[in-house]
Amino acid sequence: MANATLSDPIFHDEDAARAHFEKVRWPDGRTCPHCGVVEASTELKGKAHRKGLYKCNACDRQFTATIGTVYEDSKVPLNKWLLAMHLMCASKKGISALQLQRELALGSYRTAWFMAHRIREAMTDTDNTPLGGEGKVVEADETYYGKPAVSPVTRTDGTPFLKGNPKRRNSRPVVALVERGGRAKVFHVAVADKATVQRIVVENVHPASRLHTDESRLYTGAADVFASHETVKHSKGEYARGDVNTNSAEGFFGVFKKGMKGVYQQCSEKHLNRYVTEFGFRHNTRAALGFNDTMRTDLAILGTVGKRLTYRRSNEAYV
Repeated sequence: MANATLSDPIFHDEDAARAHFEKVRWPDGRTCPHCGVVEASTELKGKAHRKGLYKCNACDRQFTATIGTVYEDSKVPLNKWLLAMHLMCASKKGISALQLQRELALGSYRTAWFMAHRIREAMTDTDNTPLGGEGKVVEADETYYGKPAVSPVTRTDGTPFLKGNPKRRNSRPVVALVERGGRAKVFHVAVADKATVQRIVVENVHPASRLHTDESRLYTGAADVFASHETVKHSKGEYARGDVNTNSAEGFFGVFKKGMKGVYQQCSEKHLNRYVTEFGFRHNTRAALGFNDTMRTDLAILGTVGKRLTYRRSNEAYV
């Protein structure tokens, strides 16, 4: 599939954008979102009807391609939505809402910010297939995002949060599981304790996998669950021993942190999970896995279906 450029009509003409979206949403023919009947609808034309309005001959109800998507009822033209998605999908480290506002000539920063978060919702990973498998390596690692607090922050039970490392107080934990040469699953967690991290690993990694981690105590006992559990000792300057390493996970975190610091600059914990989703989506649709910008954008477009949501939807960390 050819890679789209910014001069593509779908980014500048609303009719072209609608035709492209219909093609992505209905690859097997126009489908009524109310009754599910395929190719049994008629386009309503005339001054009394807006473009792209159809009437189902089976259930006699009207619909458009944007019904049941994040675009529904939006006053922003569909071509600007597609351009925003393309820019977010094609930018390795993301693009800020302020930049989107300028690029799309939107009326307000609030509109650009809300569009960006709806697009991140469309990027949510719906593939529940476990990472790894027989003979495959999955790397697990955790990092912390956010500024350290001046005073210690305590958990709800009154115990200090990350008591032994003041640099991490009030930082937000992010756990990454990366299949070497494959997909990644990334989670923002409320607290990166052993119980939480091990539950994430067990639920998302195939038991026949080789698990590679650093020497963190969060992963002790993993050898009893997976084919093997091999570690590298970062504290002693060991970053690889043969093929045992966590370089893929650390590479993911490198891109994530550079994007969060250099592009987004600041992010409250309330919204962090959305940004984690965005970076995970681009990692899972990177060029090394055979994707280009157009394919990546079309996947994000397809992800808008069934997500007619406001930002009030729960956005809590993995707990």
